[in-house]
Amino acid sequence: MTKKNSSSIQNLVPLPYRHVSVQPYHGPMTEDAICAHLLGKDSYRRTRYVALEQEDQCAVAAVSRESEEPLFSDITGVEVLALPNSCTLVEDPEVDPGNPSALAAKATAMGLGPESTLIVRGMYGHVNFIHRPNPLKIRVIEVTPPDPPKLLGLARKVLIYADLPAVELVSENFELPELAAQAPNAEAYLIPCRASGLDFDVPTYFLDERPERQNWTMVACERSRQIHQHFYGDESPRIEMCPRKLIKDDGSLTLVKCCLLENNIEVDGNWAIVPWGATLAQVEEALTALVTKE
Repeated sequence: MTKKNSSSIQNLVPLPYRHVSVQPYHGPMTEDAICAHLLGKDSYRRTRYVALEQEDQCAVAAVSRESEEPLFSDITGVEVLALPNSCTLVEDPEVDPGNPSALAAKATAMGLGPESTLIVRGMYGHVNFIHRPNPLKIRVIEVTPPDPPKLLGLARKVLIYADLPAVELVSENFELPELAAQAPNAEAYLIPCRASGLDFDVPTYFLDERPERQNWTMVACERSRQIHQHFYGDESPRIEMCPRKLIKDDGSLTLVKCCLLENNIEVDGNWAIVPWGATLAQVEEALTALVTKE
């Protein structure tokens, strides 16, 4: 039995998933029996892993051959990655077997930890697995409403198609009403734009509509302060709403946006900052920068 040191790798997801061969198995579900069953067996040259099914039990093994040139050749090395005590098989046509984050999310939803292996028969009836799921957590910081926040939505879309390892997005939001409550005696509020979708008990104005000057308190960021200065030639009391300024750096990988950025992303330590109105490409660039830090 050839050891390939795959068993300790976290978030192992074979891609493309044609590397996984799903086979029925009728022998004992033990490491020795599985190795004996697979060694010397004729194997397609693209097969890297074998998922064995036996009624409600399953196992996963990594396999190798002396040569990858012939279309089929005998298996010469086997490493059993998971036995029934740590391996689970589930059918869920909503899970994309080619998406590591989707597989990790399914494992998390099932309460499976980093010592487990999950085999999923997912979209189109195709099969893949995630071994030792422990997705990389990335905080996504936003101000709401809207809820769910746009940046979180963009990041979720990126995880559907981007070539990224298993990621879990952790949403942390600052609520505009709670920020505005820092000035409970305000005569009026000025919000950056009507897209905020807010109404308060006092008059509410929107900076992008350039309303007539009122005795308001701004709930806004530095860029809005600059625009206010340009429009009205003065300053206004302001409550900070920039998520980059509000969030504390706790060492977590963090995705956040900032209006002071206009065309490019910025990477600062464990933070990736995208412009307000970021594109999917910019969010993908930011997430890629974060995952490469691990």
